[in-house]
Amino acid sequence: MLARNAESLYWIGRYVERADDTARILDVSVHQLLEDATIDVDVVARRLLGVMGVDPGTDEPLDAFSLTEVLGYSTETLGSIVSSISSARENARGAREVVSSEMFECLNATWNALPERQRYARWVGPHAFFSYIEDRAAMFSGLAASTMSRDDSWRFYLLGRSVERVDMVVRLLLSRVSDRMGSPGWLSVLRSAGAQDTYLRTYRGAVDAVRVAQFMLMDRLFPRSVFYSLREAETCLQQLDQRPTTRVGAKAEALRLLGRARSELEFLRPEELLDDLPAQLLSLQETIQKVGEAVSLQFFHAAPWVAWTAPEVV
Repeated sequence: MLARNAESLYWIGRYVERADDTARILDVSVHQLLEDATIDVDVVARRLLGVMGVDPGTDEPLDAFSLTEVLGYSTETLGSIVSSISSARENARGAREVVSSEMFECLNATWNALPERQRYARWVGPHAFFSYIEDRAAMFSGLAASTMSRDDSWRFYLLGRSVERVDMVVRLLLSRVSDRMGSPGWLSVLRSAGAQDTYLRTYRGAVDAVRVAQFMLMDRLFPRSVFYSLREAETCLQQLDQRPTTRVGAKAEALRLLGRARSELEFLRPEELLDDLPAQLLSLQETIQKVGEAVSLQFFHAAPWVAWTAPEVV
């Protein structure tokens, strides 16, 4: 597969997942900001922006609507929903030969409807916009699963989606690490990840910080958990790595990083998870950043860039 097509598929997976997860996080957070009068809205909004890696750009007090403008509708904020959908569409346009027509039509229709959906959401409330993005992301994921051959095209798309999912779940947990152990904010973590019903069935209704963190980080069966996503990304890299097997070491850097992160979670005692949760989450976030760089170097920029220079005059 051409490196540019592989890179496009990888980033399509990342951008669609980013838009979906950002919509989920905002949907729950904005609802909480509007409903709970005891919350310091400005502090919570700034904390969420910081976790998402966005500079508020102003010292004026923030509210739920300004938070939605920055993370939802802004075309200048790189991690916003609108920017993510636009970037996914641009990548799909550049890889039409490896993206099914149904997948491209889904992204293109979603992108074309964004202005109208934003106007409607500003009138009736942001929930309508978030629900639209979640529905379209689910449709795109279903189309990808049902129209893509299980070859390298699928593996690059799935790798991007899995890597982004780990990053977004870590960011979601980072936004709540300062909450009390019994805070209702931990329930919002489950709701943001679409995990509330599965969690309640698993733990029979008991919600506390320890179990929520264990479920979102270490659960082996839930597809949005960090462990599940790391294992899925690791499997994709193993299938994509075509180098001959050696007897000692020599794993690709991205595969090595993912394997180490997955092993640390797999063999960590559940009761030790909250001993230093912020440090563990920041370590995971740093690992995912390094994985992204390693994947880019391994698959998309295999040859170093060469600058043409004028011939020397003899």
